[in-house]
Amino acid sequence: MTIEFLLLSTVLAGCLIAAAGWDIATYTIPNSIQVALLASFILFAFMSSMSAGLLAAHFAAGFVGLVIGFALFALGYVGGGDAKLFACSALWFGLSDFLPYALTASIFGGLLTFGLLFFRKLPLPAVLARQGWLMRLHDEKAGIPYGVALAAGSFAILPYTDVFRAGLAA
Repeated sequence: MTIEFLLLSTVLAGCLIAAAGWDIATYTIPNSIQVALLASFILFAFMSSMSAGLLAAHFAAGFVGLVIGFALFALGYVGGGDAKLFACSALWFGLSDFLPYALTASIFGGLLTFGLLFFRKLPLPAVLARQGWLMRLHDEKAGIPYGVALAAGSFAILPYTDVFRAGLAA
């Protein structure tokens, strides 16, 4: 097993799982997760001998993700951690897989939103009402932990992406 595939299967996956877990539990995503995603991508690019042109395309995708994410943040649709996670995930996928990632994450975001809206209409059993994170999720005034949708979208398309194939080929 190569270091490139290990970066994909452990660091990238672990960061996405951690981001989703933190977001669902606290409605925040620590900056350390974004730093780990950025650093591990740079290591992945170096270890896989990514060409300068391809590296530029990945950084362009990250920049586009940052612009879109912060536009959505400015409009109040997502949190700042979600915007940064979107940019760091887009960095990993590059321009070639940016649109499939964005669309897939949006679909998961819609499903998550509808699921939470339904969940929030149901009474919360007393045994679950003692769990702070469940109370936050159940609160009708609370937002949507979009990091969950971003992670789900990443996992859904990852096996079909150029970066995954590069990790396997290295």
